[in-house]
Amino acid sequence: MKRGLVIGKFLPIHEGHIALINFAATQCDELIVSMSYTDRDPIDASLRFSWITELFKNNPAIKPAMVRDDFDDEALPWPERTSIWANFIRKTYPPIDILFSSEEYGEHFADSLEVAHISFDPDRKKFPVAASLIRAHPFRYWQYIPAVVKPYFVKKVCFYGPESTGKSTMAKRMAAYYHTEFVPEVARELLTSNVFTLRDIEAIGHAHAERIREKTKAANKILFCDTDAITTQIYSQHYLHAVPDVLYTLEEQINYDLYFLFDIDVPWVADELRDLGNQREVMLEKFRYELVRRNIPYIFVRGSFEEREAIIRDAIDPLLA
Repeated sequence: MKRGLVIGKFLPIHEGHIALINFAATQCDELIVSMSYTDRDPIDASLRFSWITELFKNNPAIKPAMVRDDFDDEALPWPERTSIWANFIRKTYPPIDILFSSEEYGEHFADSLEVAHISFDPDRKKFPVAASLIRAHPFRYWQYIPAVVKPYFVKKVCFYGPESTGKSTMAKRMAAYYHTEFVPEVARELLTSNVFTLRDIEAIGHAHAERIREKTKAANKILFCDTDAITTQIYSQHYLHAVPDVLYTLEEQINYDLYFLFDIDVPWVADELRDLGNQREVMLEKFRYELVRRNIPYIFVRGSFEEREAIIRDAIDPLLA
């Protein structure tokens, strides 16, 4: 058996890495893909490893592995540094026959391992990208990010505020404008009136969180969300005078990159769920208070529909730049 090795931190794995690994797999019988990690890494190690295993799950010859990087010494020159690596690899994995890499350390590492070395696209001509560039400017290198990794970089935007302020309409419109997805107000799918229970509230919270996770997978760089867990807490407190603990847990699980607080300077339109038309000012201040006490910055959206859209686009365009 001829066994190959590819090493990396994969912060994150990108199309260049994937091409290297797929090429290497054609040159040997078994390929170990060794992902190293430290506790200081900017992307969680378990998440990165899940991306790798998902990407290569259909090729049994590719063997992903995860190892803690507590043996390296970046102060050393390549020959000495890769000698340390080689000692670790020999102790950790079965015998290696070929090292595959796109990095300058490749020859030194192969010499230290006393194995053959095959270089792949070292000049980055086929894949002009690096993981550090993706972390710094993910949308600039969006085409090099695998589908399984893209949700990590999607920006989540919350349209937030009292009822009948145009959030749902704007979420649909902005999703269409930016060619992406939006998450509707899930409560409207589960309720037909404002007579509900704490169990209903919990179901709404879970359903909204799950919808965000689903839509994030399909989103194009940005995801617009109509309301959030804080909104569900506010209405639970208002109608039931209690808030299920799970709503606070769900709030912590989903982070938004930008909040837009919608003003009440538009006509109030009644429907089967809207019954707070006489409390609009009170509710607006309640929504504002919940952001302020959490130290969540927000952009106030007011004016005509065109003015509101302009406010939102002026904030979103730099976010995507």
